[in-house]
Amino acid sequence: MDFGNMNDISQAGAVPQPPPPAKKGSGWKILWAIITGFSVMTNVVLFFVVVGAVILLASGGGRERKFSEEVIETGPRLSRIAVVSIDGIIDQSQAQNFHGQMKAAREDKTVKGLIVRVNSPGGTLSGSDGIYNEISKYRSETGKPVVAFMQGVAASGGYYASVACDNIIAEPTAITGSIGVIMNYFVLQQLLEEKLGVQPVVVKAGARKDWPSAFQKPSDEQLQYLHQRLIDPAYNRFVGIVSDGRKELTGDDVNRLADGSIYWADEALKEKLIDKIGYIKDAIKEVKSRAGIEKAQVIEYRKTFSLSDILSAKTAAKMQFDRNILNELAAPQVLYLWTGPQ
Repeated sequence: MDFGNMNDISQAGAVPQPPPPAKKGSGWKILWAIITGFSVMTNVVLFFVVVGAVILLASGGGRERKFSEEVIETGPRLSRIAVVSIDGIIDQSQAQNFHGQMKAAREDKTVKGLIVRVNSPGGTLSGSDGIYNEISKYRSETGKPVVAFMQGVAASGGYYASVACDNIIAEPTAITGSIGVIMNYFVLQQLLEEKLGVQPVVVKAGARKDWPSAFQKPSDEQLQYLHQRLIDPAYNRFVGIVSDGRKELTGDDVNRLADGSIYWADEALKEKLIDKIGYIKDAIKEVKSRAGIEKAQVIEYRKTFSLSDILSAKTAAKMQFDRNILNELAAPQVLYLWTGPQ
């Protein structure tokens, strides 16, 4: 008997067996997985749509648009006065922001004159001088009037920028002046050596290469050197800027006032550091008079929302104490800045 053939016959005649029953609830799991996957895909697509919309909004719908316009006094649209602002410490970011406002004013041919609203204790030399230069160029190239309007504090670099204008008006409670220069830096020698046990090593070529040094107290020779090379030139430029901008003052007047003193508005008026005490409406009236117009729409530039502002924002919580922070603490800063209470 051929058992091999019998096996073939038995297999051929076998009755097919039904598949094993599906586990209870597996269909719901599949459905839930499909729903979850679809939800995730929808959220991803929605995220990119929102990001794209934000980028489009921040870029002004494909156009360069960093500032919006807020109407602060109604008037004819074809005759406008623009308010540009210096608000806070003057640094490179502040100078760039001011440049953007001035660019917007230049491109608007309906603008008949400017008001520079100043509320700043000053800041860096380059930032203050950059703003001064922006105002001076605008006046010389357009021939349009520019009036400074001081609010709160308009001292040191804030005053430096103001003297580029045709006229200076200050609120009664404004503080101005502080014509002078200051340099700050930290001497970390005692902290590093005595508290932290760190011994700085400086290898240099050139006796004055590390003057001033954060790792040692400055000598009288070093202080005299810093005055000659940094403080005096910056101070002389400030005095010269004020002399050029305030024709009402003699050279002796400026030298007398340039001792770093601050002045309330009424004192500043007596000393001829400003031209008038008043409010924003007085500044508007002055620009209208100088521009030869009776009515005008007054606008103020506001910085629009920017995605890059969020992405590039730095917070104290993210700061790391690395060599860059140490260098910033150690590096001297020469400033047109009033360091009094703000």
